[in-house]
Amino acid sequence: MDSALLVHRLHFAFTITFHYLFPQLTMGLAPLIVVLKTLSIRRNDETYNLAARFWARIFGINFVMGVVTGIPMEFQFGTNWARFSAFSGGVIGQTLAMEGMFAFFLESAFLGLFLYGEKRMSQWAHWWTGVAVFLGSWLSGFFIIATDAWMQHPVGYLPTAQGDVQLGSFWALILNKWAWWQYAHNMSGAAITGCFVMASVGAFYLLLHKHEQFGRMFVQVGVIAGVVFTILQLYPTGDAHGRLVTQYQPVTLAAMEALFTGQPGAPLVIIGQPDVEHRTIDNPIIVPGMLSFLTYRRWGAEVKGLNAFPEDLWPTNIPLLYYSYHVMVGLGTIFIAVMVVAAYLLWRGKLFNTDWMLWILLLGLPFPYIANTAGWMTAELGRQPWLVYGLMRTADGYSKNVSAGNGLFTLIGFMGMYMVLGILFLFLAHREIEHGPGAQPELSDVVVEQTSIR
Repeated sequence: MDSALLVHRLHFAFTITFHYLFPQLTMGLAPLIVVLKTLSIRRNDETYNLAARFWARIFGINFVMGVVTGIPMEFQFGTNWARFSAFSGGVIGQTLAMEGMFAFFLESAFLGLFLYGEKRMSQWAHWWTGVAVFLGSWLSGFFIIATDAWMQHPVGYLPTAQGDVQLGSFWALILNKWAWWQYAHNMSGAAITGCFVMASVGAFYLLLHKHEQFGRMFVQVGVIAGVVFTILQLYPTGDAHGRLVTQYQPVTLAAMEALFTGQPGAPLVIIGQPDVEHRTIDNPIIVPGMLSFLTYRRWGAEVKGLNAFPEDLWPTNIPLLYYSYHVMVGLGTIFIAVMVVAAYLLWRGKLFNTDWMLWILLLGLPFPYIANTAGWMTAELGRQPWLVYGLMRTADGYSKNVSAGNGLFTLIGFMGMYMVLGILFLFLAHREIEHGPGAQPELSDVVVEQTSIR
């Protein structure tokens, strides 16, 4: 691989991976904040309102970090990936512009109102600002996913005489079936991050015997929502997205499973180490026929292996793709087990006093981040060697005028700046968690506040 191409790929991979640490939590927390605000109004309980405001502050910190780390990525389309921009800008410029002009401004404007405008509006008006933040964050996610989905499964475009592509049908772009299933799968993954973070902070409070009322609330909301979204992540979103890969990117499916030789009744590999040189999997643990059933709903269906495709169409890093995919699936399975057991203990009234389960919830906080990162690595590594699947190879999309040295210099610079931002984020988040949602206000304070709101 060309050294400049490698640097540019590493450059974008680093910046986008670091950036997505923040939006996945904002998108995951947004619906949970609406739930807390709704419970506050329905139950006339100020503690739920304090909880919603607490998580809105965490949301705000993530939002700012997401904006700061997200801006450089779009500039990279014109610097590191100028040829890709020239080729596909007539299509993806639509969704990227809509994300910035509509979704981002909706989210940012109403976030300010939710954080600072509560005392100047009614309870239901304040609730609507929370809903607007939720809609803005999820709409932003959709436009970004629609952009990536077009790169995975290009539709609605028209080739031009200049060799680039232009948008032929806006509705084909927006209604791309790959986009909708990828979006559903991605957003359930983000929601899982929000659920685990909320439950983890609640478990932290319960184990330390501080802010226990809020701790129980956070664990309860996080676990109940977590059961729903972890199951949705598996079915139908994960299943449907996997079948799209089978239909439109069969070579990607073969690489994800390290299926070097196609066969009827193809097995599903649970654990193993792919050996690309010898076209085998070392030390495999398999489930016979399961891959055929999952992809075609028939135990004896034939699944194409890598041997059915020319090697220049194989994903460029099969071992990394294989491991990323299996890390994602393995962690997703563990998430279901954890949330189901926690929900059972909650139903039995034992969860808040079961320390071993609280420790699992507490220590589980980083793993949804790992799973989401592995999932995105699976999607992007699986598309290789294509930048736009079937239309433009990655080797043809980077800026030939930006040398490997220039790319490496800026990559090192970004690593330094993002390390500072990461430390700042941890400090701010830690300070908010240590301070807590705030003690239950005196009755007189609540009465005065509610009177002023009305």
